[in-house]
Amino acid sequence: MWRIQEHRDIEKVCRRLPPAVVKKYELWKDIIFRHGPEKLREFPGFHDEKLKGEHAGQRSSRLSSQYRVIYSVQRDIVTVFVLEITPHRY
Repeated sequence: MWRIQEHRDIEKVCRRLPPAVVKKYELWKDIIFRHGPEKLREFPGFHDEKLKGEHAGQRSSRLSSQYRVIYSVQRDIVTVFVLEITPHRY
């Protein structure tokens, strides 16, 4: 089992998100908790990828065409840190 540690503002952010995005985030958390972040690659809808530039070392998963969850993984303590859920900037 994996542990998911959310940023302290995630709960407040989720209250402002569309219900479909929150539902997909809950599914994302369930997959991470049960199987770990590697399992996300089996679901093309999440389009999980590592980030570059100022977000190097972090990963992004798609929750909708607009919203992404940004997270990092620490394998030594088996924890996923959810940093933010943000609209993707095109």
